[in-house]
Amino acid sequence: MLSIVIPVLDEAAMIAQALRRLQPLRARGAEVIVVDGGSRDATLELARPLADQVAVAPRGRASQMNAGAALAQGDPLLFLHADTILPDDADGRIAAALANGACWGRFDVRIDGRQPLLAVVAWSMNLRSRLTGIATGDQAMFVRRDAFADAGTFADIPLMEDIALSRALKRLGRPACLRARVVTSGRRWRQRGVLRTILLMWRLRLAYFLGADPAELAVRYGYRPQRR
Repeated sequence: MLSIVIPVLDEAAMIAQALRRLQPLRARGAEVIVVDGGSRDATLELARPLADQVAVAPRGRASQMNAGAALAQGDPLLFLHADTILPDDADGRIAAALANGACWGRFDVRIDGRQPLLAVVAWSMNLRSRLTGIATGDQAMFVRRDAFADAGTFADIPLMEDIALSRALKRLGRPACLRARVVTSGRRWRQRGVLRTILLMWRLRLAYFLGADPAELAVRYGYRPQRR
């Protein structure tokens, strides 16, 4: 059984639609787990009727996804952003990839939006991932439970947790790079501007690979510490 873990924070505007898209997978046996990081809107109330489990965890994708993985009853695990749409046959494609010997993998991605640069960004993300074996959360990473545990789960950092997990999983094997595409929202690109976002992400990734503190990078990206 596939377990789909979705970290959310203030996603009332889209969570119901996102979960409705997953109902055919649930009908085929997949489990859907929503993990909230402290939403102040109606995210939790909207998610409960459409998910198998809804939980609350400390804010941060790494913390929330680890919490969801701990609750999951299935194997493999699929980590899905709320604004990312899976292919209709995602479960079958994942099963086939793992049956062929992979212990983890990801999908190619398309970024939703009319700006021509978004297609270039998605193409470069997919190519870079295929060449380096590093996946991003936008690409809907999936992994066998034992490999996830062996890799140490997601590092408890506020940014680049997907990169850190990819590095650990690469020691266990190359990822299955599925050419089927997930579609992810272009909202952050629209908010900041496409070119500005590209340059920002390049700078942050370079800084991370050179050893910068992920907490500092998260602030530069726009995250703010949770108010208590």
